[in-house]
Amino acid sequence: MALPISSPRHRPAIAPLRLVEDPSAGSSLSVVPGSATLPEWASSYRRRLIATDTAVIVLSVTGAFAARFWWGATPLQFGEIVAHYLVITAVIMTSWLVALTVYRSREQRLMGAGVAEYRRVAAASFVAFGLLAIAFQILEIDVARGFFVLALPLGVLALLAGRWSWRNWLNRRRSHGDYRSRTLVVGERADVEFVTRQMERQPNSAYEIVGAAIDGDMQSPVSLASRSIPVVSSHADVARAAARMNVDAVIVAGHPSGGSHYIRDLGWDLEGTAAELIVASRLTNVAGPRIHFRPVEGLPLMHVELPQYEGGKHVLKRALDVVGSAAGLVLLLPLMVVIAVLVRLDSDGPVLFRQERVGRGGAAFSILKFRSMVSTAEDDLAGLLDQNQGAGVLFKMQNDPRVTRIGRVLRRYSLDELPQLWNVLIGDMSLVGPRPPLRREVADYESRVHRRLYIKPGITGMWQVNGRSTLDWDESVRLDLYYVENWSITGDLVILWRTLRVLRQSVGAW
Repeated sequence: MALPISSPRHRPAIAPLRLVEDPSAGSSLSVVPGSATLPEWASSYRRRLIATDTAVIVLSVTGAFAARFWWGATPLQFGEIVAHYLVITAVIMTSWLVALTVYRSREQRLMGAGVAEYRRVAAASFVAFGLLAIAFQILEIDVARGFFVLALPLGVLALLAGRWSWRNWLNRRRSHGDYRSRTLVVGERADVEFVTRQMERQPNSAYEIVGAAIDGDMQSPVSLASRSIPVVSSHADVARAAARMNVDAVIVAGHPSGGSHYIRDLGWDLEGTAAELIVASRLTNVAGPRIHFRPVEGLPLMHVELPQYEGGKHVLKRALDVVGSAAGLVLLLPLMVVIAVLVRLDSDGPVLFRQERVGRGGAAFSILKFRSMVSTAEDDLAGLLDQNQGAGVLFKMQNDPRVTRIGRVLRRYSLDELPQLWNVLIGDMSLVGPRPPLRREVADYESRVHRRLYIKPGITGMWQVNGRSTLDWDESVRLDLYYVENWSITGDLVILWRTLRVLRQSVGAW
């Protein structure tokens, strides 16, 4: 049975505000009035995490201990070892759990956040073991290296697996409307509509928007494609509306009326409630890792790193490309041979389809694919342009008559793109990046869209894991530009993992 989303609160005493980044709300800031009482669903979920973390750490440390000392030892010898390591093992387990708490790996704003949560768990684990190693060395406590070293990777992997499992469970519950923070959005009508639309696009969003606070016309609700959100107060009465509606969060969108002191005053008004204050940043296409905060004399300065298109991070990306593409070519060679035979038997024409695409810096290269259309596809295109279902400069057609029988299967699961691993290996493409465009598409680009060419195109990318052919042109551009300016090695690994899930479900494949 689903837990209730909210419950009556005990109001905490007034406490100072603190400014934090909220990974679950994109590029946003959370101004938290004190240590507000958690919603009942968040408290329940945190208890589950604590229980899972505890079980994982106990089993990991015990398993590492058994793997190191059990084999080859007599029962008497093993009993003596257990007695010797009993206190040490308890210290390791306790320190590990304390580190996860100190690093706030179970904060409400991290629940279901994915990479940010995993990073906290890993950082807490490595710091805990590093400090323990130093302490054991200083105190001259003899600890078997094999046991100590084995416990860390076993535990970290198991902890991450546990958090991943709970995150999937939480997202499923949220997609059904449970385990969400009741949220009030404040701002001008246009800003409120923008923020609510963005959040409504995510079926497993952490926020359930239950009302809006708008000055001016308070009779007309905020209309979305799927529902309408009632306007419940003006900007001046937000705190009273938040208390009346028992909300968990208040999001300030844009620049509400009230001047530069509005957010400060609203934070004061929310003190004594259980609601956190979130400021939706107007820095579009800027991801959290590029934003840093540095308070100077009470002024919270926001530092935004400029995108970098050279340097060590790109060397690491190239290394990942080489290793990943080489491994993929070796492991998938039998499958690629079978596909080549099927393509050749299905229709006349070459097995591989070569086409000029535009890569990094506007340089042209020849992209490789398994042929999924008839050999006269390029010549037949002119007669189909009036049936284009794509957006912008893209040509897309859901039931393209040029696609062969085997081609429909290949396209559905993106198997036609496997030869592009060779393009990655030789340096024309990357495993992850923007969609590789045609020359005629680039010719029609607006000036800002040329930023897609600042890095190498990818076999997969944000477009692949966010709808593929179902995306409209503006959304495709937005996702590609977001990736170009905010990519990271960790993000690439996440996209590769999500790509496997998308291909298994063949979402948005034409």
